[in-house]
Amino acid sequence: MGERRIGVAERRARLALRHRLAAGTGAAGPEEVAECLVALHGTDPATVYLGVGARLADPAGTVAATERALYEDRTLVRMHGMRNTVFVFPAALTAVVHASTGIAVAARARTQLLKDMAAAGAPDAAWLTEVEESTLAALARRGQATAAELAEDEPRLRERFAYAPGKSYEGVHTVSSRLLRLLGVEGRVVRGRPLGSWTSTQFRWALAPEHPELDVADAQRELLERWLAVCGPATEADLKWWTGWRATEVRRALTAMGARRVSLDEGTGYVVADDAEPVAAPREPWAALLPALDPTAMGWQERDWYLAPELRPALFDRSGNVGPTVWWNGRVVGGWAQRPDGEIVWRLLDPEGTGRETQTAVAERAERLTELLGATRVTPRFRTPLEKELTA
Repeated sequence: MGERRIGVAERRARLALRHRLAAGTGAAGPEEVAECLVALHGTDPATVYLGVGARLADPAGTVAATERALYEDRTLVRMHGMRNTVFVFPAALTAVVHASTGIAVAARARTQLLKDMAAAGAPDAAWLTEVEESTLAALARRGQATAAELAEDEPRLRERFAYAPGKSYEGVHTVSSRLLRLLGVEGRVVRGRPLGSWTSTQFRWALAPEHPELDVADAQRELLERWLAVCGPATEADLKWWTGWRATEVRRALTAMGARRVSLDEGTGYVVADDAEPVAAPREPWAALLPALDPTAMGWQERDWYLAPELRPALFDRSGNVGPTVWWNGRVVGGWAQRPDGEIVWRLLDPEGTGRETQTAVAERAERLTELLGATRVTPRFRTPLEKELTA
């Protein structure tokens, strides 16, 4: 059998249905959203809540339901994952994420921390081990705690050392800032409830939930298979970018899962073994307002099939972080922002999204987003040219 061709229209249909964006596909709760996306970007806290709200059948209780899942039921966990980035995962996936990605990233992070401390004349590895064991014991006693609270129990966390002396990015770090991040990457602590509202970037820390130690290759196969089931087809470049793995690891996982090759505009792509049948487009046109760093906008490295290259300068910052986006039938057609007075404003940039039907649907989504936010004001952590212009 030859490779089946999957064109742009079908890829957009798959995205609409599997990412719960098409009409009638809304999820019942935040756990279901996380399952259908595998991971929600957690670097900017607002991304998690707004990404969930955009996909719920009834978004009215988005904030309360997401806080419950994160901080009470612990069915969702905010932790370091692919590419040393903070994500929110289903709790059942934490062992898979740790084994497939965290172990290797953590080893590099610990080596770098010890190297930086040695260069600054700070204490050695044995000293650091003592501090981290004392810190974990204090966290176990407290349940959840801020870095400042932990430093009350373990004063050595307050010690400071110079980072990259003589470099343009020279700075001074506390032991707590580097050590707690390292423990997060190692899967030993996770971010707990924020200090302020749900948009706050300051978090308490908590011990990570216990999980079994899995075989690395098996975990990589499972993680990639889960992602490919909701984001496939994808190219090898997409898979390597999303996971942060070496090409050999991606290929090994593809072989282990029995992935099927398909033909895309970009070249060869992959789907899971039983996912090669055609997928029909949603019956109704759909619009969505997705937040900055949303996994649908960031999910693939090769994005021309849903994002016109000429729109990128307006919608991305210089580091490649996407801002708030407006979608129409599986394609990014513009961007949106929230002004200081709470008004949701948008601009349609793509010719495919300038019709009256599109504008009406986007306006309805903006009204729904306004209701979700209420008195809350949201500014993306990584601001983009269009978002800044819309709020000026």
